[in-house]
Amino acid sequence: MQQRTTVARFVRPARIVLFCFLFLASCVAAARSYPGKSGGFVWKSVDRAQIKLDEKTPLAWNIYQTTQKKEANLVLILLGRRFIALDLKARVAYAVVASDLKPNGADFESGDLFVESRILPTEGWSLRDVGPAELIKLRLSDYGTNLQIQLPHPPDLRGLY
Repeated sequence: MQQRTTVARFVRPARIVLFCFLFLASCVAAARSYPGKSGGFVWKSVDRAQIKLDEKTPLAWNIYQTTQKKEANLVLILLGRRFIALDLKARVAYAVVASDLKPNGADFESGDLFVESRILPTEGWSLRDVGPAELIKLRLSDYGTNLQIQLPHPPDLRGLY
């Protein structure tokens, strides 16, 4: 009789652990197969951002960032008719084909723009905090021009609640 209760003590917790593991595995699988946000980005225009090419402001330009706070290191730049995607953390620039972007009002939606086959040759990356903004400098080797971007820091709303 003693042996039976000992086995019963271990069988019930094992079933619970197995159930929890299967539940978590199914949740992860469902999250990966969710068609809404898998690999997609929503790009919003950044107010108060500045850009310069060789110390001159281009005639047509805009800077976009993703709406997700975790993806704050991803930047999309419009220079004339050319789009460039920057990964500030990895310090890599990517060429973006305009057909990869879907206009949504003044903003854009896209799939994954950060493909290894579209890497642009760059050099001399510099990222600095300059008070109210982040200053990014790099040299685009294909054009031989220096690119300078100022991205304003997001507002700190921690004191409001």
